Amino acid sequence: MKVGIFKENAKVDSRVAATPDSVARLIKLGLEVAVEKGAGVLSGFPDSGYKDAGASIVSSTDIFTADFIFSINLPSETRLSKLQSGSMLVTLPGLCEDDGTLASLAERNIDLLALERIPRISRAQSMDVLSSQANIGGYRAVLEATIQYKRFFPLMMTSAGSAKPARVVILGVGVAGLQAIATARRLGAQVWAYDVRPETSEQVESLGAKFIDLDLGEEGSGEGGYAKELSDEAKQKQQQLLSEELQKADVLISTAAIPCRPAPRLITEETVKGMREGSVIIDMAAATGGNCELTEAGSVIVKHGVQIVGHTNYPAMVPADASSFFSRNLVNLMELLVTREDEKLVRPDYMEDEVTEAALVVYQGKVRF
Repeated sequence: MKVGIFKENAKVDSRVAATPDSVARLIKLGLEVAVEKGAGVLSGFPDSGYKDAGASIVSSTDIFTADFIFSINLPSETRLSKLQSGSMLVTLPGLCEDDGTLASLAERNIDLLALERIPRISRAQSMDVLSSQANIGGYRAVLEATIQYKRFFPLMMTSAGSAKPARVVILGVGVAGLQAIATARRLGAQVWAYDVRPETSEQVESLGAKFIDLDLGEEGSGEGGYAKELSDEAKQKQQQLLSEELQKADVLISTAAIPCRPAPRLITEETVKGMREGSVIIDMAAATGGNCELTEAGSVIVKHGVQIVGHTNYPAMVPADASSFFSRNLVNLMELLVTREDEKLVRPDYMEDEVTEAALVVYQGKVRF
């Protein structure tokens, strides 16, 4: 069986779905690996590294014949049209906005394993690409804040005087938010954090930050550890209560997101107007509309004296480690996708495993999502 690694669109992503280390592990499983020429260059992995690990460097044409195709982002329509019947595409397809791709793949008998559908259970943690990439994103977002903020993060005492530590507020205490808290604390900032799920307060405090506790009259805890959308009344109350806390921030990092929904608007223009000039907002939800109503996706702007950063792919700003983490997740997943019987690799019954059963959104000619 052969695994093919696509080169990502350089305008979209600088990561790659496999590294030389992960290639070596795949080959150890008994798989043949083909990597598209130049796939790892932007992540710091030259073709020579893949060759040394045992992979073949090929054109995209040769990837189409693979049994399993790895790609971080959903390949272009042109590439999808060339995949062979009976193959399996393993990627992040973005299921919230299906444009008929799923039905088209099903009609051509191409399986699609959606990595965002891997369940958040203990045995699947090592395959959870959303968590591994969010962790990196939270880290990189704080580094971006230190670049955009024109002052120190930690308390600084010098012969010329002292500087107070930055006051950093994190909105959303998921994987990205927790890493942002930890990173900001390591850099010496004073950190506060808020989430609609009250159970996250213990996690916040365990990292040395303070939890912003608001009484909204309802909780925002949803399924699978995610937040759920609040009622309109609770949203309005949330904005009113949050505004005063947010205006105290020197740096505001927002990570709040709801699966398949526009990002909740937590930072109004009036809040931005009340922030100190020179403050920074890092809106990690920019790709889904932004937590700040002034955010412009893909741009860095200044409004009312506040720097608002709308970058949409923080993991890709740390491409080497982001690719390494992503590829390790896929190697661990691959151990569920193939098994050895009588010295041969075969595909097991995917419907008998809760991980693959949940993640296969197109399987054996049927759309299951």
